[in-house]
Formats: sequence, C-alpha cells, structure tokens
Amino acid sequence: MTLESGYAVDRRAAQQAVRDLLEAFHIDLDERGMGATPGRVVSMLEEMWEGEFVDDEAIIESFGKTFPCSSHDMVIMKDIEAFSTCEHHLALMYDMKVSVAYIPDGCVIGLSKIARIVDIVCRRLQLQERIGFEIANILQAIVGADVCVRIEASHSCMTARGIKSADAKTVTFTRRGAFSRDGTNTNPYFKEFMAALGG
Repeated sequence: MTLESGYAVDRRAAQQAVRDLLEAFHIDLDERGMGATPGRVVSMLEEMWEGEFVDDEAIIESFGKTFPCSSHDMVIMKDIEAFSTCEHHLALMYDMKVSVAYIPDGCVIGLSKIARIVDIVCRRLQLQERIGFEIANILQAIVGADVCVRIEASHSCMTARGIKSADAKTVTFTRRGAFSRDGTNTNPYFKEFMAALGG
C-alpha cells in the first residue's frame, strides 16, 4: 500500500503485549528460542492491519482519479482475492473473493484501483458485512450511485474453532442505486451481475 497515514505503531508496547500474552499461556519464549517472535508478530500485524491507519477520505483522494466515458454499460471486476481479520476473535477471514460492479455515470475508474481499494478496506479489523459497505461507499464517491459488491469468504473463527464447520462459506451483498431491491427481487442489473459471476 502506498498511502501515507501519519500514524505509527508503538512497536515497543506492541511487542511487550505479545510477549505478555504468550507468557500468560506459560510459553517460555527464551527457552523455546522464540525471543524474536514478538517483533515478527508486530511486523506481521502492521502489514495485515495497515488499513486501520487510513480513512476512507484518504482512499478516495488517492485512488479517485477517473476517466471520461460516455458508456453506461456495466463494469464488473470479479474474484478479487483478499483476506481480512475478524474483529471479534482476531481470526483470519480467508479464501475471500470480492466481486464489484458499477454502472458508469460519465466516468470510469482504473481497474487496478478497484483491487487496491478492496485490499486496503480488507486490511482492517473487520466484519464481512462492513467490508462490502465500505467498498460500496468509496466507489459511490468516485463513480456514482450504482454499485454492487459481492463477497464470499471462509472465517477461521468458524472453521478452526467453535462449530469447526470446515466447509462453511459466508456470502454477503451490498447493493446501491440501480442494483437495489425493487420489491420483486428481479432487478435486471443485479441479475446481469449474478449471471456474469456464474450464479
């Protein structure tokens, strides 16, 4: 990620917190040759959670460049690979695929920018439902009102603990503007989007 957040992690405090956590589980870091583990964990979390230090307005400003386009035909980017961290258990959301559609209203956004927006939003402590909400908000601010986001992911808080349902997938939709429900669930834009996804 190239955005400058202006925030810095207190690495010393973070490393001590990791050490304290492991020692609370009676893990002797020095005896097991894990003295460098707290530093590695903090570096990993800085990378995984770097979206926490960037607000949506900064994302819009950095990736909001558009190009004129007279077409109103739907643009779809599907199966953007991502991961995130569940804010309830700090567990990984993985095998995540994000698909985005929008209807241009006089302009289009560079395709790589969509994937970058998805990546940054996912690099926060998140709920899957909120990820779609935040991506849709950012894209609406850039390209207009008509946006749809589909997310499918596995959640290790379900697959590795608790119910341990290894094959469970969570699917969420965020629908805005022309994609919104019309009372009959036969919205033609939404149907076109789903057909493009093979659903």
